[in-house]
Amino acid sequence: MLRSYGWDDAYEHAFTEHRAAGLRPARVVLVDRGQATVVTATGPVRATWSAHAGPAPSLVPCTGDWAAVTTAAQPELAALLPRRTAIVRSTASRTSRPQVLAANVDTVVIAESVATPIPAGRIERMLALAWDSGALPVVVLTKADLAERDTAEVREEVAALALGVDVLVTSVATGEGLDILAATLTGTIVLLGPSGAGKSSLGNALLGADLLATGAVRAGDGKGRHTTVHRELLPLPNGGVLIDTPGLRAVGLHDTEDGIQQVFAEIEELARDCRFTDCRHASEPGCAVRAAIDAGTLSPRRLDSYRKLQRESAWAASRDDARLRAERENHRKAVTRHLRATYSFREQQS
Repeated sequence: MLRSYGWDDAYEHAFTEHRAAGLRPARVVLVDRGQATVVTATGPVRATWSAHAGPAPSLVPCTGDWAAVTTAAQPELAALLPRRTAIVRSTASRTSRPQVLAANVDTVVIAESVATPIPAGRIERMLALAWDSGALPVVVLTKADLAERDTAEVREEVAALALGVDVLVTSVATGEGLDILAATLTGTIVLLGPSGAGKSSLGNALLGADLLATGAVRAGDGKGRHTTVHRELLPLPNGGVLIDTPGLRAVGLHDTEDGIQQVFAEIEELARDCRFTDCRHASEPGCAVRAAIDAGTLSPRRLDSYRKLQRESAWAASRDDARLRAERENHRKAVTRHLRATYSFREQQS
């Protein structure tokens, strides 16, 4: 059973010590209310995990994780296997804590509806998130049957933003493009996109059954409600597994420099020809990026978006570094207070 969920020889090797300790492998398919539903070789079970794991995203189980589970009457997640890939966004709070949306993903499907205008910045942001995870992104333009513009033109515009990425046009209502999409996807697949993009309908088409809740969008602005309320992993009929996610109102980037460089590869390539290695592409002489803008081969909007995402990613990373330093310092102070109290007690007893 585990093979159908993505278990392979590399995971088997990584699990050697856990198996010797009497633990069994399992994949996390759902996390809610302080517990996790995991699938083992004998079927799904509910498991808990130790609270001492702490708030670090790498220690908190999420959908897609591979775990070592105890064989007790009440199973517990004793350890998580190292993640091959992870989709990590920055939370909307001022702390900008990283949040892992899904782990061990092979393909990221970025769903956008052609029934409404598609913001270029959102496509670039989602692609940066996907590339930085280590998975392969695919952009899927949904609801082609409701498009008010020529879908070929929309696809061409999106393809110009998604360099090196497959951009597919689909319609669940008519079946357009679904066979091509199914043939493109491999391994563990996660669906990302805003509410109303048709992710759950697309997921049901891939699953071959209405297993994911769907809902109508508002007529006024084409936005949808959150019909998917948690991340859940489901096996696909022809192999692989699918993770549906709630609609993302905001996608904060967290230390995603590698992903940003991949999305804006043409700017990175141009920058290599700048006269100065630390060129900011503003008013420096010999700037190849500004020259491309003047020549009309690079849009100013593209450069502005590149800079914006870089600033956001760097800011979130610095906030996280500061938070971690503060947490380590608070932990050190707590340990020091505890030791002083212990020594004081011993002196009083002597």
